[in-house]
Amino acid sequence: MTAMVRTDMLQTDDVADDSVAVVVPPTADPSAPRRPSLSPSRAADFKTCPLLYRFRTIDRLPERKSRAAVRGTLVHSVLERLYDLPAARRTAESALKLLEPAWAELRDEPGVAELFATAHADGAETAAKAPESVEAWLASAGKLVERYFTLEDPRRLEPEGREQLVEVTLPDGLLLRGYVDRLDVAPNGALRVVDYKTGSMPREAFESTALFQMKFYALVLWRTRGVVAAQLKLLYLGDGDALTYAPDEQELIRFERTLLAIWSAIERAVATGEFRPNKTRLCGWCDHQALCPSFGGTPPPFPAEAAAAAGWRTTLPVTPA
Repeated sequence: MTAMVRTDMLQTDDVADDSVAVVVPPTADPSAPRRPSLSPSRAADFKTCPLLYRFRTIDRLPERKSRAAVRGTLVHSVLERLYDLPAARRTAESALKLLEPAWAELRDEPGVAELFATAHADGAETAAKAPESVEAWLASAGKLVERYFTLEDPRRLEPEGREQLVEVTLPDGLLLRGYVDRLDVAPNGALRVVDYKTGSMPREAFESTALFQMKFYALVLWRTRGVVAAQLKLLYLGDGDALTYAPDEQELIRFERTLLAIWSAIERAVATGEFRPNKTRLCGWCDHQALCPSFGGTPPPFPAEAAAAAGWRTTLPVTPA
């Protein structure tokens, strides 16, 4: 089933919008770091929990990998490589053959091998506590890849872009950046933005959150190409469902205001070093509870030097290098 939705725009009431984002002008030094930017994931982090945004973007604290996340990366890699094949060979069988070489590259990344360690500290292992084998885990990834073919026929598609960086600087100076899983362009110039999800389609109440990322891409493409995407398409490989949406120009204008409001709130937080935690059910998946006041922890001192070096403006004292 494919769900066609028209959802209300995300409201900006929860984010102050009484100021305009101030961005440090880019320096002429080519070795200097890129100026701060906003991506769909980091915008979602700040809306979910400002302190989480700080830990990931300013402090850059390490986070553990999860099997689910690594499986998602693996499936994305296979679907990207699938379109390197001639159209006639883009079959489920061919896609499954791409799993092993993609996994061979992925398993060498830091933190991945530890996910599949089977021995306990004392060298013992019980069937009840034994983690899923690599073989079973790869088989679960294969099922997701196979389910993709129930949603689309890749032999009939010729994407313009895969894992494509899209970015634009808005008139206010805000730099938006993100990677699109797939961009299709019809002969008449119509755009379709496609994103692969390895989970299941969310309930209607959460559709707006799911589409936030896609509207972000649609806004960047509209600002860079002057074309409003005809379709935003989320493919949920967990249950073989799809969510499609058709934005319009006025909606993208409103969404741009939402992003500017989020950015203004982020800049105020960086300037003062005040990033408040927001305790929700999602906290159960957070790696930083030990540092979170909501769980009795204490955040490390705000890294004003690192923020300044990355191009942020802060009113906090910065120790000269």
